[in-house]
Amino acid sequence: MTPQLALISLHSNFESIKNVDDNGVEYWEARDLMPLLGYKVWQKSEFVIERATQACINSGESVKNHFNRTVKMVEIGSNTIREIKNWKLDRYACYLIAQNGDPYKKEIAEAQTYFAIQTRRQEIYEQMNADEKRLYIRGEVTIENKKLFSTAKRAGVTNFGSFNDAGYRGLYNMPLSDIEKKKKIKKGELLDCAGTTELAANLFRITQTDEKLKQEGIRGQDRASATHFEVGKKVRKAIKDIGGIMPEKLPVETHINKIKNRKRKLI
Repeated sequence: MTPQLALISLHSNFESIKNVDDNGVEYWEARDLMPLLGYKVWQKSEFVIERATQACINSGESVKNHFNRTVKMVEIGSNTIREIKNWKLDRYACYLIAQNGDPYKKEIAEAQTYFAIQTRRQEIYEQMNADEKRLYIRGEVTIENKKLFSTAKRAGVTNFGSFNDAGYRGLYNMPLSDIEKKKKIKKGELLDCAGTTELAANLFRITQTDEKLKQEGIRGQDRASATHFEVGKKVRKAIKDIGGIMPEKLPVETHINKIKNRKRKLI
């Protein structure tokens, strides 16, 4: 596997084990993460996690904001219950664990490269102005939509209009045609007239549907469309739970092509 493919695979695996709590906050469980980083034995995993928490303290961050120790009771056979220790981790905690792992492990070396790239991308994003951020996310939506449609095609989807509309119905609580009427925009211009927040919600819908179709091996037009609707609905619920503005109520922004033209004139 080439280094590029290895990083793509790591990204896919890392995102596939991500969880989202009732408040829409993403997190990873250490029991899922550590095998991905090459640690099959839990005792060795805990040693790395402890080093990561110390690094968190050294960086001036509060450990409890990023690492949350948990336990759960699991059945191990013969009606026997055992307490299993775990950690609930945010993205920064995962980054620190990768940085404090054994660099001789291929998985750790790849993870360190991956997080370095992701961190740099975040730094670049934070330096962008509003127009640049919108252009960036719109570009990501285009890329991820192509991936989703490719996955949907392999899953047996033939009516892509219906499949796409199912996702919008889940996220916006109405079909695409009604969204366009409500926002008073031309057919096919929803994403081009969406602001950063609305684009981000759609990006999450798209990427999570893609992962779910692949991870669960979903097949057939009806099941794929139902999955797209279900994911869109869950993203909508997450927005509601954190007190966000529903996407259909977000304002229409200047068409993305005008932003592109404006940037070209400045070059």
